[in-house]
Amino acid sequence: MTKPTIYWTLMKHDDWTLYIAATPKGLCFVGSQNHPFEELSIWAEKRFPGSPLVQNDKKLQPYVKEITEYLQGNRTKFTVPMDFHGTLFQVSIWNALCEIPFGETRTYSEIANHIQKPSAVRAVGTAIGANPVLITVPCHRVIGKNGSLTGYRGGLEMKKHLLKIEREGRRKK
Repeated sequence: MTKPTIYWTLMKHDDWTLYIAATPKGLCFVGSQNHPFEELSIWAEKRFPGSPLVQNDKKLQPYVKEITEYLQGNRTKFTVPMDFHGTLFQVSIWNALCEIPFGETRTYSEIANHIQKPSAVRAVGTAIGANPVLITVPCHRVIGKNGSLTGYRGGLEMKKHLLKIEREGRRKK
């Protein structure tokens, strides 16, 4: 089996810098705000051992465009193709996250109930924490049962900022 090329770019918008990556099938990685390239390279080696990482700003432009529009408050849904790489359970969780409407939040319990596995709350949390495609797979929309902001790979400040973008975006409508 041939190893897919992982194309990447460094996206910059205002005070945001994000490494993003895609396979020929679609977006497979969105990094944490202002994190180094190592976040991408470590993830790629775990998920795609031996696959080449090739910078290609032009190929990643459609992804950069949609993420930038989102960060500007001008996009509520992503239309670019995604290429999820995880277990069947993880992918089911990531797909469930994509169903959370812009500007709304859900709890871990609600996600577990949604996939009809109400006793799998911890496993749901683990799968959410493994989400490699931040922002576009909106794990930032998942909060604690008491309404608190809980762990986020990009850090709680990034999560707060993304939720703020969505709150303000809902007000515009």
